[in-house]
Amino acid sequence: MVKFEPFYQVVRRVPRGRVATYGQVAALAGRPRGARLCGYALSALRGTVHDVPWQRVLGARGAGRAGISLRDPIGAAAQRALLEREGVVVDALGRVELERFGWRRVAAKR
Repeated sequence: MVKFEPFYQVVRRVPRGRVATYGQVAALAGRPRGARLCGYALSALRGTVHDVPWQRVLGARGAGRAGISLRDPIGAAAQRALLEREGVVVDALGRVELERFGWRRVAAKR
């Protein structure tokens, strides 16, 4: 059985107004190459009460962009609305500029 909590712990750290990619979350959760598994973990939240800001995780699109990956148009519209409410600019193709809105994890001080 796969434990999804490490993915949720990382997603909870993504600040309001910032986004991360599935691959970035997976790597920080200790599952490099686990982007798809991260997607499964977030989709498992559907219809549940939780404190995971799932809308802040997007699919990598190359060229410094990430985008909404949900195939369900209602879910994609909800994700877009939640991101825009946080101040994230989403273009007409559902993409976000990572240079401007990407989460850059700050290393813990020692």
